[in-house]
Amino acid sequence: MGRLPVPEQQADIGEHALFDVKLLRLMNVLYATRSVSRAAEQLGQSQPTVSIWLARLRKELSDPLFVRTTEGMLPTPRTDALIEMVREVLAGMQRLAETEARFDPATTGRAFRIFMTDAAHITMLPRLFTHVHSLAPKVRLEAVSIDARLAQALQAGEADLALGFVPGLEAGFYQQALFGQDWVCLVNASHPRIGEILTRDQYIAEAHVGITLNSGKLLDAMLGGQGIERRVLLELPGFLGLSATLCANDLIATLPRRIGETLARSNPELRVLACPVRTPYFIIKQYWYARYHHDAGNRWLRSVCATLFTDESRNASGSFSGLTAH
Repeated sequence: MGRLPVPEQQADIGEHALFDVKLLRLMNVLYATRSVSRAAEQLGQSQPTVSIWLARLRKELSDPLFVRTTEGMLPTPRTDALIEMVREVLAGMQRLAETEARFDPATTGRAFRIFMTDAAHITMLPRLFTHVHSLAPKVRLEAVSIDARLAQALQAGEADLALGFVPGLEAGFYQQALFGQDWVCLVNASHPRIGEILTRDQYIAEAHVGITLNSGKLLDAMLGGQGIERRVLLELPGFLGLSATLCANDLIATLPRRIGETLARSNPELRVLACPVRTPYFIIKQYWYARYHHDAGNRWLRSVCATLFTDESRNASGSFSGLTAH
């Protein structure tokens, strides 16, 4: 099973040519990482070895395949045309291997990589690790922040799941709704002008701190549609440092309920207030690539997340969105 025949339509590389599977894996990983050194790390090989493999691949396909630029190793048009076929072959081999695969949480030493929003790092990760560690003490979790490479990393198998509010994933991804989020306001408990209730006029007049994440963009769009423009004096890329900032200043933060309530519980100097303006409701989900839908370990991790985080009241009412591929 170490070598696969090349499809007939690739006649220019020889009617009877065979590809070493490790070369196909290299092509897939290099396409995703755009870096020989990162590809070597993911494949568990030295950089010189990967360079030799790439030279073989170039020779067998009679094409440079990847060209070194200031933006990394960029694929040639030939590579772009072949990459889906390569991934189909690798996915087929994985399915063959999975027919005999077994996943035992109690004994496995598998590492899982999970993309998470900043809020999920605070509200979901502690509970997830505690639960996973109790069932699978040798499993290692790696949480990474969501960035522009999310879709590419899930496709390439560099990560197992994404957790949070991640709109716009392309075709080939599954999603499962976990829980809904509304919005609250977080302020300094000693704010000189805001008491137990935050009014709409106060919300518009006071200074704000903005969070430049997907959810923050959703909030800005909703407020803009109502003709409300916050007086944002400070913008943060995430929730790191937000508590200390609010404790030291008379600012308002508008943020998803779970992260707001979590930050307030850990800091008595903060107060959670109802948001006095209409705000968007959104769904926190888990996402994974269709290629790993049947992977035993991935299925187990998804089931753990569903068990821990699914909003049971929404699920019981029938509004749970279930699994979809889009």
